[in-house]
Amino acid sequence: MHLYEVIKRPLVTEKSTTLQTIGKYAFEVNTEANKKQIKDAVEKAFKVSVNTVNVINLPASTKRVGRRRVILPAMKKAIVTLKAGDKIQLFEGV
Repeated sequence: MHLYEVIKRPLVTEKSTTLQTIGKYAFEVNTEANKKQIKDAVEKAFKVSVNTVNVINLPASTKRVGRRRVILPAMKKAIVTLKAGDKIQLFEGV
């Protein structure tokens, strides 16, 4: 799997913003990717050192919009912990 196929997008939520203060960053990743691939992709894309990778598989769910029900697809989230002193500038708002 190619480097840019592993990481889909960074997750910027209230919870992920508070995790950034302790050096943890959240990404939506490909459902086929494993921890080793995620670690390599983050290290190469952002030129940082990754300490640990935690992965969360979220199942498909439904959401109500008016009278309709919309099916949200399944996704995989990765929370990446960086070594002390490393930061990802994408989140910091250069």
